[in-house]
Amino acid sequence: MEEVSFKIIVADPSHKIYSTQITEEMESSAKARGTGIAKRSPAYIETKMDEGKAVIALSSDGRWAGFCYIEAWGHGKYVANSGLIVSPEFRKYGLARKIKQEIFKLSRKKYPDSKIFGLTTGAAVMKINSELGYIPVSYADLTDDQEFWKGCQSCVNYEILTSKNRQNCICTAMLYDPQAKKNHTEDLALRDDFKKDLKLFDRWVRLKKYMMLKLTKSKDSVKSIFL
Repeated sequence: MEEVSFKIIVADPSHKIYSTQITEEMESSAKARGTGIAKRSPAYIETKMDEGKAVIALSSDGRWAGFCYIEAWGHGKYVANSGLIVSPEFRKYGLARKIKQEIFKLSRKKYPDSKIFGLTTGAAVMKINSELGYIPVSYADLTDDQEFWKGCQSCVNYEILTSKNRQNCICTAMLYDPQAKKNHTEDLALRDDFKKDLKLFDRWVRLKKYMMLKLTKSKDSVKSIFL
């Protein structure tokens, strides 16, 4: 593979010229995966750049290559690294991992006492999160901030989330807790298991998606009987 270098930095107002490209690729990528993320406007992304709450990756010739931003919930008790996206032409260079590492560092710097969480259907993202110290958790361990959950309304799987009373969905919840004790052997063992092999993540994602969709179809079939 051709060697490609990138510059990954904290985004600032000078990078607003890329905001439309970034949001369009976020939406396109979500549709391709058959899932969804909270839709964000170019103006919202530009606000994150103004606040210094985003990182951007640029190629050596100045093209936009990747992006991710920070959102705070529950009065800053919880932080999410959201909207991770890599331009199609720069995928398979390990750029997503590098961006996640940088946005994680920025989150720890700006919110040192906050829990950092994420919802994802991607096995690769789960593995990266695990390497950073995240562990899989239940939805009950995440923020109860209503504004965060409203963001799921644009997801194609929102009906599954509501049918589960917001306690489960196709996405896997992962959490980094800076206050967690290092001797929590069960958590460490779980994280280490996931770090070992990407195939483990992939099997987990496929199984969860299969079970969730199967349950949803079963409920739809039962409803149709009584209609």
